[in-house]
Amino acid sequence: MKSRTRMVSQLPVDTGRSGWEAISQRHQPKVSLTENITADWLIIGAGFAGLSAARRLSQLCPGDKIVVVDACEVATGPAGRNSGFMIDVPHSLSTGEYAGSGADETLMEIRLNRHAISFAKSAAEEYGMSSLTFNPCGKINASATENGLRHNRHYADSLSKIGEKFTRYDRQQIKEITGSDYFHDGLYTPGAVIIQPAQYIRDLAAGLQNNITLYEHSPVTELTQQGNCWRAKTPHGSVSAPKVILGVNGHVEDFGFYRGRLMHIFTYASMTRAYRDNSRFRSSSGAESWALLPADPMGATLRKLTCQNGDSRIVIRTRFTYDPGKTISPKRLQAVAAEQRLSMDVRFPELKQLPFEFSWAGRLCLSRNSVPAFGEVDHNLFSACCENGLGTVKSTLSGMMVAEMATGTRSELLGKYQHQAAPKRLPPKPLAWCGINSYIHWQEHRAGAER
Repeated sequence: MKSRTRMVSQLPVDTGRSGWEAISQRHQPKVSLTENITADWLIIGAGFAGLSAARRLSQLCPGDKIVVVDACEVATGPAGRNSGFMIDVPHSLSTGEYAGSGADETLMEIRLNRHAISFAKSAAEEYGMSSLTFNPCGKINASATENGLRHNRHYADSLSKIGEKFTRYDRQQIKEITGSDYFHDGLYTPGAVIIQPAQYIRDLAAGLQNNITLYEHSPVTELTQQGNCWRAKTPHGSVSAPKVILGVNGHVEDFGFYRGRLMHIFTYASMTRAYRDNSRFRSSSGAESWALLPADPMGATLRKLTCQNGDSRIVIRTRFTYDPGKTISPKRLQAVAAEQRLSMDVRFPELKQLPFEFSWAGRLCLSRNSVPAFGEVDHNLFSACCENGLGTVKSTLSGMMVAEMATGTRSELLGKYQHQAAPKRLPPKPLAWCGINSYIHWQEHRAGAER
């Protein structure tokens, strides 16, 4: 068979240091690939999808050599830049509502999400993750406007129709939790898990160290099919393996797949400097820890975390931008951080003197029809990418499913998961850029004070 080479057109670029990564701890030395090696399995990408695939492969093929390579350091990319919500119930970012569509479809989505959460929970237990890293405490959708109240009512109605549990919180209850009187109400769902995303990924990588070989700062620049084997070239070495899994989210386009079908979205977050709960900020920030999603999907996501040493921090995430070049400038990040400062100040006016210590951007990948870029894209080359903004749970699921698919393991859930439509093609680039950005700006304007 004639060899075929795919040149990787672009490597990942991240802007700003994630606060989650900055306050996390590593448990193993960094090793880069510096030689030519062989393996039974090669996984490209050490995020939620890649490491979940690695764990599932280690269960299904315990004697196989599994190599994982990442372009950067574990937890410094998108896996360590998200808000840390593993959500079981419907949560669409591509529409103005979280509620699911048809009952059967929604119930299957919930079942798949909970399957992924169960897998993550078993990993957390096996590798001894702390409750600060993996906390099955549920989440709250908090409203700040009449429009947000409407969203929460609609969401509650949708959950009621399919028999899902939830609790409504009034204004006073939300204030007791957060210390802020900015919010109108809240909708609590118990099945979500709140994680410290960077620590979870680093703990997962450390827990797998006896089952996989991990190389960081080893970006794949070429991928060549040579007979029944794939050879991935990095700047200082290579890996040859008969089967390869791509867990690179939106960068799957740079490997030559799903081009013109994926939307590359950035979202932005800032984390405050640490403060003690016995400080003057204590009464202004409520309970020891809490996690709020906005009632309107385009609103502000907020979390408070308190570490074992008593240090507390608040994280705010706002804004979405469409950037098909998959990079954003430090100037853009600074401008959004300034907006986030204003959003923080109106919610917590007594915290105006508490500065941000970290601000960062994170890459999302969405498809027009909200489906993953999943499946066998070439002979023995598999994709577990495009998780539509819900990477913690959807990437975990995709990694599990792709490992089962690649090993020929049959399951009911895999049968349901793999028979989805392919991502729809986007309009030509100028139209896509104008249309997507216009839609985002309209949705943000409509969200108003929810931001």
